[in-house]
Amino acid sequence: MAPPAIRSRFVLLALFGVALFTFLILGGHRSIDGQPSPIQQANSNKQGGGSSGALLTGHAIAPKLGNATAKAELGRAAWKVLHTTFARFPEKPSEEEKEALRSYVHLFQRLYPCGECAEHFGKVLAKYPPQVSSRSAAAMWGCMVHNIVNKRLKKPQFNCENIGDAYDCGCGDDEKKEKDAAPA
Repeated sequence: MAPPAIRSRFVLLALFGVALFTFLILGGHRSIDGQPSPIQQANSNKQGGGSSGALLTGHAIAPKLGNATAKAELGRAAWKVLHTTFARFPEKPSEEEKEALRSYVHLFQRLYPCGECAEHFGKVLAKYPPQVSSRSAAAMWGCMVHNIVNKRLKKPQFNCENIGDAYDCGCGDDEKKEKDAAPA
C-alpha cells in the first residue's frame, strides 16, 4: 500500500487531470455564432438517434474503485473542488457560463475516477439537474446533492445555510475588494 502522501498526490493529480480534460473538451465546444452548446448537441443527437448523445449524460467511464481509503480521500477532494467551483461562479452568469457549469458537472460525473460513485451521482443528476442561474443557486444545489449523497452513505447532513463557511473558496480578499470598489 502506498504511503498517504503518495495517495494524496495521486488524488490531487487525478482531480487536476479531470479538470484539465474537462476544460479542453469544453474549450473546443463553446457556442460560437449560434452553434448549439455541448448539452444541446448531446440532446439533439439523442433525439435524432446519433451515437454521441451520451457525451454528457452517458454512463460512468471509470471502473469501480476498490480501495476504501482512496475512495474517501477522492470524495473529500471532489466535493472541495465542486463546492469551490460553485462559490466562484458568477452571481449573474451569461448563458455561456451557465452552459459551461452545467456541462462541467455532467462531465465531472462521467469522468469521476470511482465508477460506482459516478453511476450513483449520475442518478442524482438525472433527478436533480444542476442549477446554474446564479452563484447562490449553484451553491445551494451543490449542498443539496451533497446531502443526498451523504444520506445514502449514512453521513451527517450539512446545514446549507452555512455551506460557504464549510467550503471557503479562499476568495475572501477578492470579495472584500469587490465590495470596497462597488459604488455606495
